[in-house]
Amino acid sequence: MGGSLKNHHDTVSKCSTTVRFLRGSLPIGFSSGKIGLSIAEHAIEADISIPTNCTSGTCGTCLVRLVSGSIELPETLPPGLDDYLVDQGGILACCMSPTEDIVVDILPPI
Repeated sequence: MGGSLKNHHDTVSKCSTTVRFLRGSLPIGFSSGKIGLSIAEHAIEADISIPTNCTSGTCGTCLVRLVSGSIELPETLPPGLDDYLVDQGGILACCMSPTEDIVVDILPPI
């Protein structure tokens, strides 16, 4: 289901990534930027609103669903994310970054 999650230690050879945003099946925008930008930062560039609160992965407010592509997954999941949500494609936009071009559904997987 959806995209893949890479371990934080994987290496990346690209310099930029493109994030395409959906609301359900409806395309709503995209952003291209340097590797290392969070998904929330990409959303700001694309003029797309993803709610955030803590910006550290603690609250889960920014939960979205990875449809395709890969993101950096921290070795220890932040408190706002659990294994079930990850299995459903759940990622936290505030503190996770794409490692390649990705597609994100701004509707959470729950």
